[in-house]
Amino acid sequence: MDKNTRPEITISSLDQDRLYTLIESLPANSFAGKDELEAELGRANVVDPTEIPPTIVTMNSTVKFTVESTKNEFELTLVYPKDVDSSGKTISILAPVGSALLGLSQGDEIEWPKPGGGLLKVKITEIVYQPERAGEFQR
Repeated sequence: MDKNTRPEITISSLDQDRLYTLIESLPANSFAGKDELEAELGRANVVDPTEIPPTIVTMNSTVKFTVESTKNEFELTLVYPKDVDSSGKTISILAPVGSALLGLSQGDEIEWPKPGGGLLKVKITEIVYQPERAGEFQR
């Protein structure tokens, strides 16, 4: 796939509303990925939370990744900034990788910035937990 062709993304109307509210609540230049997040929200296919496919990354989803080069696996939960903790198991939607994850599907690949520079190719191997799939629509 061409690097400039982003995979189609699907998000819930609830996530979209909450994310626009979050963006509006922040000072203009308070986070680097604001334009990217707004672009992702703008191009997303928006559906009712009850219609989200079970293999899509939504807010508060826990995602299992495999690093293509090493086959190492890791898990992260995509969260709102207030829910980021020090466990190393959460990623903020405001982080560039966080906004890139939203709406992706199991099987999609993305490039992940490495600490110290460079990129890793990672594949979404499983959506371990997704609130919508669990019937939680008001989280």
